[in-house]
Amino acid sequence: MYSIVLVLILLIVDQISKYIVAKNLDVSQSIPIIKDFFHITYVQNRGIAFGMFQGRLNIVTIISLFAAIFIFYYIFKNREKLSKLSLYSYLFIFSGALGNILDRLMRQYVVDFIDFRGIWEYIFNFADVYINIGVILMVIEYILEEKKKRQEESK
Repeated sequence: MYSIVLVLILLIVDQISKYIVAKNLDVSQSIPIIKDFFHITYVQNRGIAFGMFQGRLNIVTIISLFAAIFIFYYIFKNREKLSKLSLYSYLFIFSGALGNILDRLMRQYVVDFIDFRGIWEYIFNFADVYINIGVILMVIEYILEEKKKRQEESK
């Protein structure tokens, strides 16, 4: 049950933030929060991460849907076997994928607006952040499992 609540909370935060940006800014409009470092910049991404595959919305949407369905199936089938960390990693990735899929289906593009100019040139959204958090949690899980295996082997 807490898994569903987490996904819903993440999805609501993502969708509300995108709605606020799309409703209040014009495309390409940028509001500096920290000048030359962090801005809210409204862009319409018709591709995937880092602007790749622009204009190939149908292919991207189909691949994303299959990935989300696979992740959901994997979580459901393995929910009793997954560690908490693994479960959270998959839930974050699923939530992020679902947030961007909803955009592609409802708007025909993904609303991106988080613009850290001081770090890189890409603009992203909360769904993208969720996916990255999920991947980071997977890496942490892998490192912890490898450490545990090495400790068991050395006994």
